[in-house]
Amino acid sequence: MPKAIRIHQTGDPTVMRWEPFDPGEPAPGEVRLRQEAVGLNFIDIYHRTGLYPLPTLPAIPGLEGAGVVESVGEGVTEFKAGDRVAYAGVPPGAYAQVRCIPAHRLVSLPEGISTLKAAGMMLRGMTARYLLYGCYPVKKGDRILVHAAAGGVGSLLCQWGRHLGAEVIGTVGSAEKAEVAKQNGCQHPILYGETNFVEAVKTLTDGRGVDVVYDGVGKATFMQSLDCLRPMGTMVSFGQASGSVAPLDIGVLSAKGSLFLTRPSLMAYTAKREDLLAHARDLFTVVENGAVNITIGQTYPLAEAARAHRDLEARKTKGSTVLIP
Repeated sequence: MPKAIRIHQTGDPTVMRWEPFDPGEPAPGEVRLRQEAVGLNFIDIYHRTGLYPLPTLPAIPGLEGAGVVESVGEGVTEFKAGDRVAYAGVPPGAYAQVRCIPAHRLVSLPEGISTLKAAGMMLRGMTARYLLYGCYPVKKGDRILVHAAAGGVGSLLCQWGRHLGAEVIGTVGSAEKAEVAKQNGCQHPILYGETNFVEAVKTLTDGRGVDVVYDGVGKATFMQSLDCLRPMGTMVSFGQASGSVAPLDIGVLSAKGSLFLTRPSLMAYTAKREDLLAHARDLFTVVENGAVNITIGQTYPLAEAARAHRDLEARKTKGSTVLIP
């Protein structure tokens, strides 16, 4: 019987159990997928800890994967057995060797993209797409600030932002990560532990500030990020790796220059089938033409997902992490 990582209660990584799991046959509108690779993301940690509650327990976490279609349910016409597909987003259940998933959440993989690469790029890549096109339409000449510029989403934002013609400023935690960010198109990496990044940004922009801040760090960077923006700039808070952002008096946005603030999600931006396909299409295009390079920094056996979670929480990982079923 196939196996999966299941959690019967929320908590630290020890709550994840590697146990037999039979997903059954696909229901109408579903596909049964034999997974070849599963993406690891910070939202998986939020689900495991209960910060973002899963619908029911026990549950199989994970929102990203890629593999080969084994069979299709009644009414599915877009896919057939043997097709290579990938996905990112709800419903959860990716931490499994075999799963059933609604067909409308899948996208076909181009020949030039492996399932390993797909599992390391779908969620982060489509996140980068809605951040750069949806939350704030980045164009040539814009100045953008990317926190955690050497991380999974950060490295893609730097590359894709440069491809769009932006001047990219990024914060990183070490000289080694600064070099990684620079290789990914970040022209101005700032070591936040050694330098006040607000002052550095103001110096780099001649006191004006950046057009948009992309902040997946949260508590540790949020308020200072607002001070990095130009008047009527856009603050995009899309994660909270350092903890939840404290409640905000929205008058602060006015006082700091009539700022815009959004807390977006991939699920909202790709809820419609046509939007999901557009995000995937744009992502595949920049990857296949070489504008964006996907770096799989490390892989772990899916059975060792607990170790992978510990390493991600300890910020020991680089680029994308993929779990192998």
